[in-house]
Amino acid sequence: MAKKPVIGITMGDPSGIGPEIIIKALLGYDIYKICHPAVIGDAAVMKNALKLCNLSGEIKKIKDISDLSQDKGKIEVLDLNNVNMTSLKPGVPNKTCGTAAAEYIKKAGGLALSKKIDAITTAPINKEIVNAAGFQYPGHTEMFAEISGTKDFGLMMVGGGLRVILVTTHMALKEVPRHIKRSSVLRTIRLAHKAMGYFDNHAPRVAVAALNPHAGEGKLFGKEEWDEIMPAILDARGEGMNVSDPLPADTLFYKAKEGYYDILVAMYHDQGLIPIKLLAFGNAVNVTIGLPFIRTSVDHGTAYDIAGKNCADPRSLIEALKLAVEMVGCTHA
Repeated sequence: MAKKPVIGITMGDPSGIGPEIIIKALLGYDIYKICHPAVIGDAAVMKNALKLCNLSGEIKKIKDISDLSQDKGKIEVLDLNNVNMTSLKPGVPNKTCGTAAAEYIKKAGGLALSKKIDAITTAPINKEIVNAAGFQYPGHTEMFAEISGTKDFGLMMVGGGLRVILVTTHMALKEVPRHIKRSSVLRTIRLAHKAMGYFDNHAPRVAVAALNPHAGEGKLFGKEEWDEIMPAILDARGEGMNVSDPLPADTLFYKAKEGYYDILVAMYHDQGLIPIKLLAFGNAVNVTIGLPFIRTSVDHGTAYDIAGKNCADPRSLIEALKLAVEMVGCTHA
């Protein structure tokens, strides 16, 4: 029997829904059949979440990943013991929670780099709170990139039969056009090609979305397709990649869903994520491409409004764990 991968699950914001969805995912589904999960977080917080969920199980502290026993029903927590339980209130974030969340990420990154875990799956953090705690990063992705010394990385979303990777991510829409450059588009196409290797597809059909309506309509609605996007596509083709011309986004996602393409390159955040979330809201998975280790994540935030109410849905976390295991399997095949 093939060895099951060890997946490190960061607990996320202690005051958000992360602990709850981890409990539900690990005790309510057959996750242990496909991997060895190790929660990187705070054991006391996880014990509180177990009580909240009213599920039969046990929280077991471990000091090292090598201590994993993988007894079904026992959720093993690499306990950083960094949360003040007297001040912790579900749904009420504070700087201490931001610090704790950042420390889980750093610990997981170190474990992945040292090959002590096979992949990382992350529960949600609140970027504002993490920044308020003194960690100046836009999110998980940039923290993992710094930890690993990665320069070229990208956000891919998987769900609803689509795989989408973004040229630009979190920025004002008015700023997007000036960031659509030959170099950034080519970098993202390369990442798209690399991403498909995690799914054992080494000759993927890459589709590139246009920035403007009708792909600019012969420069009537914009010149980015001619001046920046198409030159990048020609560069990629020169490197042997199978890449489409810039295609109007209003029909491209339908064609991808019908199987014409393996992965799509979208120019900006909402262009790529609206179709994914329309088709797979609550089930989509966020993947960071370019890191020297596998990282998947849920497609939602900390959901403070429902934290502590035992109504958080673990489906996205379950899908993120399953995808991490699939990617590890293809990498090690």
